[in-house]
Amino acid sequence: MNEADVERAAAVFNALGNPTRLRTLTLVSETNRPLHIMAIAKARIGLCSTLQTRQNAQRTGGLVEVYEVDRSRVLIIKDAKQLRQIVETANKMIQSS
Repeated sequence: MNEADVERAAAVFNALGNPTRLRTLTLVSETNRPLHIMAIAKARIGLCSTLQTRQNAQRTGGLVEVYEVDRSRVLIIKDAKQLRQIVETANKMIQSS
């Protein structure tokens, strides 16, 4: 792995390592359509504000596309199947340990 690959992999693992971001990524991947930041904030129990969601959108390790809509944002998962595979692999690792 070259340095750029290491940085990208670390960004993905960082995104998946935070419970709020992982919940957000999972929610967006399950909808199969773009989700508005406010919809994510309403759906995420324990999410204090839309501002937190906006900050999390910027820290998703490149797993989502973020589109500006007026003065707000819409998120869409880049590859929902890939995200599900990563989460399933993590769950298998946890169960086998």
